[in-house]
Amino acid sequence: MKSRFRWYCPFLAAFILFSCSTTKKVVLDPITVSANKPGANIYHGSYTRLTDIIHTKLDLKFDWDSALVIGKAFIQARPWFYPSNTVILNAKGFKIEQVALTQQDDLKPLKYLYNGRKLTITLDKIYNHDQKFSLYIQYVAMPNRLKVGTDIASEGDRGFYFINGDGKDSSKPRQFWTQGETECNSSWFPTIDDPQEKMTQEISMTVPNRMVTLSNGALDFSSDNGDGTHTDTWRQDLPHSTYLTMVAAGGFSIVKDKWRDKEVSYYMEPAFAPDARLIFGKTPEMIEFFSKKTGVDYPWEKYSQIVVHDFFGGAMENTTATVFFERMNMTKDQYLDESNEDIISHELFHHWFGDLVTAESWANLPLNESFATYGEYLWNEYKYGRDYADYTGWKDLKAYLSFDRGKQEDVIRYDYSDKEQMFDAVSYQKGGRILHMLRKTVGDDAFFKALNLYLTRNAYKTAEINDLRMAFEEVTGQDLNWFFNQWFLASGHPVLKIDSRYDTAEKKVLVTITQQQDLNKIPLYRLPLAIDVYADDTYQRNEVVLEQQTQTFSFSVLHEPALINVDAEKYLLAEKKENKTLQQYIFQYTHAPLFMDRLEAVQAFEKMGQEKPARDAMAKVLDDKSWELRRMAVNFSSKLNDAEKTSVYDKIKSMAASDPRSYVRAAAITALKKDFKDKDNREVLQKAKNDGAPSVQKALTE
Repeated sequence: MKSRFRWYCPFLAAFILFSCSTTKKVVLDPITVSANKPGANIYHGSYTRLTDIIHTKLDLKFDWDSALVIGKAFIQARPWFYPSNTVILNAKGFKIEQVALTQQDDLKPLKYLYNGRKLTITLDKIYNHDQKFSLYIQYVAMPNRLKVGTDIASEGDRGFYFINGDGKDSSKPRQFWTQGETECNSSWFPTIDDPQEKMTQEISMTVPNRMVTLSNGALDFSSDNGDGTHTDTWRQDLPHSTYLTMVAAGGFSIVKDKWRDKEVSYYMEPAFAPDARLIFGKTPEMIEFFSKKTGVDYPWEKYSQIVVHDFFGGAMENTTATVFFERMNMTKDQYLDESNEDIISHELFHHWFGDLVTAESWANLPLNESFATYGEYLWNEYKYGRDYADYTGWKDLKAYLSFDRGKQEDVIRYDYSDKEQMFDAVSYQKGGRILHMLRKTVGDDAFFKALNLYLTRNAYKTAEINDLRMAFEEVTGQDLNWFFNQWFLASGHPVLKIDSRYDTAEKKVLVTITQQQDLNKIPLYRLPLAIDVYADDTYQRNEVVLEQQTQTFSFSVLHEPALINVDAEKYLLAEKKENKTLQQYIFQYTHAPLFMDRLEAVQAFEKMGQEKPARDAMAKVLDDKSWELRRMAVNFSSKLNDAEKTSVYDKIKSMAASDPRSYVRAAAITALKKDFKDKDNREVLQKAKNDGAPSVQKALTE
């Protein structure tokens, strides 16, 4: 699920309120958790498995006016291991009408107890773990009647949502959709709320003829009932976790695409369907890329993406049928500001990490969400280059560092007070950055070979963090406990003070790095890193390992270097304090190869803006290949003196009219209006009125 704790524009900043990924963040009603008192010991591991659901078949009808799900469930199951004559199913707020054992074509009534949350069924005999049985449950689910604070924690936990069910709201379409993560699907069908529980399924839905349906797997058949309704039956023959089951229906238009021999489809409201390929059209290319990158071909029957109204979150990676919030209903003009490819790639990558291999417990959620977040980076790197990917990675780092609670939270953590708290910047953004460090630590070939081993070994099953570690250790031949312990199984991050100098007498570069984090709470880190020394029109790379609280590294260099670039690959998840001069930062901007090198330099120019060389350097950033750095340079123009403003005016005026990125055009327009009022900007501002980007139009009116 896609949750946004970042980001870099007004549109995406709003995602802080939403969930996956990016991705699930639910605003909980106040609750009291007694076990969370000081000194209490909370442990949330994986659930004990008593029953294994093999297959679920649902026959669903709907009372739209009363918001009821009228269901018949056929559940094939077996005891997990120990012999048992009892089955306990989650079922929130149901009216149970019949519970029976199916034997061929007969129904044998069974005794049961139901407390409004759990259905406890007594079977006809004791079954061994290799003996299957089939249950029939006739029920009515009433998700709208579940009480927040009593039955569910928040509105986002109803599981099933009728949108404009009675059809009286002319501003909204009539539709329904479901949201199962974390444990919400038991609000509309009886099941076991446990990410470990994987099943195949068949779901039939009867809806009005004017509506189309969507569920997991493939559409098996559709029948006209002759009464203004039709019944669609969807079948998924590959097992997935129960929280990934979904259904949706409404007046959607379906735009069909293809990846190899599999259907790729986009479900959108008719008014937005003409732009479906603009918004989602890169999906087949993404599927191909992720298939090749992981070495595991997309494993499911088809892939559909549906945009619904009033979704609680950003998007949800239901297997083969991802649900997106209504802001994906974009016009061509809105697309100029944001393509939302990060959300699309995030949810798609979940179909490997989260759907194919699922975290066995909510404590291990980063095995789903960290990978989906890193999937965004991988797609951006492939499609738009490392510069842009590193920019998005930097935004992830900023999101984590600005998340105060995250400094105290382990990535894999069993001590949460509520499982929804796992959907945060630690599981998403920090976890994604950790995976990037793991990739840099072991190398690309080993990284992707280990991911392939992890996926193939655990396909259609669940995993915990040690399964990932063992896959990497098997591929690399290394003991990687040190990496996993300090990053995945601990909280915080290194805070590094970096002092570099050149000893003229000894002709040596000396780099002293001190880890300043609170070692009573945060690990003393082992950090492999590169130090590049630029001297005599070249540079030498020095690979070192920082593993002490204070450590000095020395390198022989004949002449005083122009730049000592610590963490030259710019991949450490850390706060860094360095003692570079302005001239060194200017050299770094023009000579070091990475986006992060230039970003660090530009941030230094901003801080040293009172010095003329810094202002001169910022003027050159107006031509940077990164749109974010160009925007920073435009915003800096307010700090220039009159003569300097005159020297950059034509450039900023040109950027307002023709920069390829809408946010830069918007920043340039704002600068013209505020910092260049004495200039004749009428022509460029008039031309900008034809620029459809919302950010540009907002800049014109502010």
